[in-house]
Amino acid sequence: MTDSKGIRVTCRGLVYIYRLEGYDVVALSGVDLDIEPGEAVALVGPSGSGKSTLLSLMAGLLQPSAGRLTVGEHDVAKASDAELQRMRGLDVGVVLQGASRNLLPYLTAEKNIAFAQSDVPRHRRSELLAPADVLALVGLDESRIARSKPAELAPGERQRLAVAVAMATNPGLLLADEPTSQLDHDARDEVLAAFTAVNRAGTTVIAVTHDPDVGAILGRTVTIRDGRVGAEGRHGQDFAVVARDGAVHLPPDILREVVPGTLLRVEMLDDGSIRMEPAGTA
Repeated sequence: MTDSKGIRVTCRGLVYIYRLEGYDVVALSGVDLDIEPGEAVALVGPSGSGKSTLLSLMAGLLQPSAGRLTVGEHDVAKASDAELQRMRGLDVGVVLQGASRNLLPYLTAEKNIAFAQSDVPRHRRSELLAPADVLALVGLDESRIARSKPAELAPGERQRLAVAVAMATNPGLLLADEPTSQLDHDARDEVLAAFTAVNRAGTTVIAVTHDPDVGAILGRTVTIRDGRVGAEGRHGQDFAVVARDGAVHLPPDILREVVPGTLLRVEMLDDGSIRMEPAGTA
C-alpha cells in the first residue's frame, strides 16, 4: 500500500440554512476556510456555533445552501447523492459522535474493517491495508481485539476501532465529530495518538472538539463563532482572522476584555505593525 495522499478542503462564502418550526435558521453565514493536504485541524467553538454543521457539509451529509465547498476534486454543492456516497466510500472517512454509531455490533473488530472495505472497486484494492494492519495503525494490534465485538471492548478501544473503520478504505480525509467526548484521560490520549498516526501517514484530519488538548495536539485550531470563522490558533497561540468582507473576529481572551459594541481605533504604525485601541462604544 502507498500512503494516502491528503485531501485539500476549500470553503468560499459557505452558507447553510435549515428550517425549524416555520423559521429559517442560518447555521453558517459565509465561511471562508482553506485546509491544506496533510494538515490536522480542530474545529472549536461554543455549542450551536455551526462547527458540527460544517463537518457534516465536508462529509457530504448535508449540501450547502449557498457558496462553494470543494473536498479534493469533489464540488459538494453540485454533486449528486450518488457522487457524495462514492466520496464517503473512497475518499473521506467519517467518525460520527458516539463510537457505536460507526460500528456493526454483530461483527468482530477485524470483520468490521473488512465490511467497510467490501465495496472498494477492484482497481483500488491494491491501495488497502489488511484489516489487521488497519487496526495496528490505530494501536489495536492485540489479537484479542481483532476477535472481539464492539461491546466487548473498552470505551477507548471502541473509539479507536471507529477510527480504524473510517480509515479502512485509505481515505485522504478523516472527519471526526467529538471523538474524545466521554472518555477518561488515558483513553482520550490513546485516541489522540491514533489521530496522530493517521495524520503522519499522510491523511488530512479534521475534528470537531470542545477539548482544548485536542486542538493543541492537532496543531491548528479554527474557531467557529456565529456561523463564521473567528479566531485561528497555531500551537496554542490565537490569531484574529480577517474575513473576505473585512470583518474581524477577535480571539476569546480579547473578547473577555472588549465588550461587544466597543469602537476600536485601528492604526497602521510606521514600522508596519497595527495598533488597535478602544475609543468608546457605539
